[in-house]
Amino acid sequence: MIIHPADISVMVAIFAATVALAIPLGKYIARVYAGEKTILDPLFNPLEKGIFRFIGVDPTREMNWKQHLVTLLTINVIWFPLTMFILMNQNWLPLNPDKIPGMSPDLAFHSTCSFITNCFQQHYSGETGMSYFSQLIIMFSLFFLTPAVTLAAMAVVFKALLEKATVKLGNFYNYYIKSITRILLPISILTAIAFLFSGIPMTFHGADTITTLQGAPSVIARGPLAAFESIKMLGLNGGGFFGANSAHPFENPTFFTNVIENIFHILLPIATVFALGFYLKQKKLAWMIFGVMTIGFLLLLTPAVYYELKGNPAIAQMGIDNSLGNMEGKETRFGVAASAFWSITATSSMNGAVNCMHDSFMPMAGGMQLLGIMVNSLYGGVGTGVMGFFIVIILAVFIGSLMIGRTGQFLGKKIGMREIKIAVIITLLHPFLSLTGTALTCSFPSLTLPTLNNPGSHGFSEMIYEYTSASSADGSGFEGLGDNTPWWNISCGIVILFGRFLPIIGAVAIAGLLAEKQHLADSAGTLKTDNPVFGLMVFSLIFIIAALAFFPALTVGPFAEHFSLH
Repeated sequence: MIIHPADISVMVAIFAATVALAIPLGKYIARVYAGEKTILDPLFNPLEKGIFRFIGVDPTREMNWKQHLVTLLTINVIWFPLTMFILMNQNWLPLNPDKIPGMSPDLAFHSTCSFITNCFQQHYSGETGMSYFSQLIIMFSLFFLTPAVTLAAMAVVFKALLEKATVKLGNFYNYYIKSITRILLPISILTAIAFLFSGIPMTFHGADTITTLQGAPSVIARGPLAAFESIKMLGLNGGGFFGANSAHPFENPTFFTNVIENIFHILLPIATVFALGFYLKQKKLAWMIFGVMTIGFLLLLTPAVYYELKGNPAIAQMGIDNSLGNMEGKETRFGVAASAFWSITATSSMNGAVNCMHDSFMPMAGGMQLLGIMVNSLYGGVGTGVMGFFIVIILAVFIGSLMIGRTGQFLGKKIGMREIKIAVIITLLHPFLSLTGTALTCSFPSLTLPTLNNPGSHGFSEMIYEYTSASSADGSGFEGLGDNTPWWNISCGIVILFGRFLPIIGAVAIAGLLAEKQHLADSAGTLKTDNPVFGLMVFSLIFIIAALAFFPALTVGPFAEHFSLH
């Protein structure tokens, strides 16, 4: 095993650059949602006024938490039938120069569930499964619209935690539009320009035919990729224009684009943590949350990089040089360390993009990817990461307060039984969906065994990865799975819908219930939530929940495969 200092330096530099960008971005996000002046006001104020006038919405009309949830769900319901219709009829719709056929009803159902939830789990290959029209109207549009939904929901939670006692929590449409115009759009435009000059194509021409060095013709798919790729990574959408995703040279051609895309994995998730601190004027709380998330991230990253650099012992026993590490399924332009780093940042942030094949990782590294999705409490998705951690904090405050004989209190609001019941249900929902889906699949071997590319423990890992990815809205897969069947499409689509919307509903409901309560002053016995001791308690709670829920499954899957190699 060779660990080059340059590999470590690059990973440290990427993470440091991400944090350095996330802090001012978090401050900017807090100012946007607080309605304070920003440098982009002269540019976007007229645009937003025009949008609100066009859709007939008064952005100053206050909503309670129930009205926010109704609006959130309504926005997604509108997109569902439209997306299904386009996917099933793309064969005769415009912008289809390669004559791509329409999707089957079950594949269209899964894809629709995946696209409207920011999951973007794909059971098809992008360049052969979707026309330019579908890519633009569905994928590209929803790349903006779906993360904006969760950012707006996060803003509602921020508002609820800030207020002393109120039912007025701002306007969802206002948060929603500003999430697009003030946050996602400016950054993605600048990044798309950088990607364009880095060699990522931007064209509406169909596939091109070239002649290889051997003299044989080869068909090369292309498309409007520079704009597509920038918002795909920024919004943690992860869906690939190509089946190979960010391992494809048209989506991720150079070391520079790989670094930028890697930064985007965790930029907004970390920025929203700091935005919480700036918005609530609770910077110590934000640093505590960031610290816990980062410790968990490093505990996943270290073994993943180590075992990938160590390589496959079965290959070493054959007398084959294994000094470069496990290069199976990886691009030589990125190498082992950068690929392992990408896989952990992506699975910790619920970004389904891949620059290598997770199915080809060593078992322990694949287990760390799985664990990152299973924990679902590290950096997390855009907005959902902060809201998910908020649920964990509620549970930790309740348990910690019982330990010292006090009533649970967070940011001056007493935590009651309603909030705890919702938090417990949401916490157990993710493992319930992931494990139940896997158990049902194992119960029908005639439907599922033919779809597995590998037997034994690795095949089990492929199955549980698919459902865990669906439940957490990560969207990536081990990809050793023939998942375009009615069983996988329908079951994963259902898991995606429940796994996406119920946690958001739970977080907004808890925040709304807390906002209605009278603010209580801290006393000498109040459990402090912004110090390392509470951070350790939160981390321990995350570990215990993950161990009780998922370690038996990990033992049957990647851990069993790891020990079989040794």
